[in-house]
Amino acid sequence: MIKTLLRIPQGEISEALAEVSDPEIPVLTILDLGVVRKVEVNGKHVRVELTPTYTGCPAMDTIGADICSALEARGFVPEINLVLSPAWSTDWISAEGRVKLVAYGIAPPLGEDLDKRALFEGAKVIPCPQCGSTHTKMVSQFGSTACKALFRCEDCLEPFDYFKCLT
Repeated sequence: MIKTLLRIPQGEISEALAEVSDPEIPVLTILDLGVVRKVEVNGKHVRVELTPTYTGCPAMDTIGADICSALEARGFVPEINLVLSPAWSTDWISAEGRVKLVAYGIAPPLGEDLDKRALFEGAKVIPCPQCGSTHTKMVSQFGSTACKALFRCEDCLEPFDYFKCLT
């Protein structure tokens, strides 16, 4: 597994970044999601490198603006840079972030092999975040966003998003 955070200075900067949520999944911070790749501090200037969950992700502009607001509120001068390589991986979602996804009603990514079985072979391996049953069925390859698939639990009958595995 790839380490999510390369290095984030503790204190006001880490606190500011921990306040920034993903606009598409507001229970996840950008630290939970693992999109913050690097933070460099030079006095009051803070350079933050972000890797989008996928190229062209519409949330990155909002995330960048939210980071700037959080840092500026603390007296810092932010600079946001997008870094496309290495590409973001669902392996970068923190353990805490995975727990938050389930609590929010989204099944977290399971891993490449199980993901392929669930999405392409129809294998019943995605646990329902409501009741835990794996008696689930994919309804659509695409859920509320392109990075998620729509599933339905055949036991509790609840629909839910599954966060697709990207490695």
